Amino acid sequence: MSATPEQIRDEAAATAAASPDLRAAVRDLTLRALTSRSLDLPQVRQVLAAVTEGLALGLAQRGGEVKAAARDALAGLDEAVQKSAEATKLAVEQLIAEGQALTQEDFRPVLEDLRRLEQTFLDAVRTASSRASDRVRQALADFAVHAQRTGTDTGRVVAHTVEALGNRLTPAVKSGAAQGAAAAGELARRLALVASGVLAGMAEALRQKAAGNRKGD
Repeated sequence: MSATPEQIRDEAAATAAASPDLRAAVRDLTLRALTSRSLDLPQVRQVLAAVTEGLALGLAQRGGEVKAAARDALAGLDEAVQKSAEATKLAVEQLIAEGQALTQEDFRPVLEDLRRLEQTFLDAVRTASSRASDRVRQALADFAVHAQRTGTDTGRVVAHTVEALGNRLTPAVKSGAAQGAAAAGELARRLALVASGVLAGMAEALRQKAAGNRKGD
């Protein structure tokens, strides 16, 4: 069962207030939220809004220097969103490997959503900043300004993913070569479910790696 936005917000707030390893903790809670639902842009946007709202609340309660904590927390969020883009690429490749004749036109909505992913992430940070306490507002705003100027890991992965998928997909030579709108919508829904499963596997691998590292310490 998917966590509600309020539950995601509250978990993010508790994490930001007290976790000693903010980057890993925020990455992991975001991955849990993303893998509990279909991996499409509206669902990702909802998770990002809840997580960033929670981070702003939790950082306001955290002791010490807020700017560094905000940077670590948002780096973890960036990493989780980056993993979602990688999962979408792997899901497309899985469908291609199954022998489906897919065109760029069929995947246009998916590719457009991927291109909007980085901006969706930064928009969520800006919205959270605008609603944050004075202590946190500037730290979130500074991150968004810097990321918009220099780019994020998510943006770099998305650019590579869109280029790679474009090379794999067969261009629609004729207007009738692509599937109809309804079929393309169904394809996008199926892809979002497959990508969610792929992302769950990636998240589990990260958890096992972290557990192994703790045993080795």
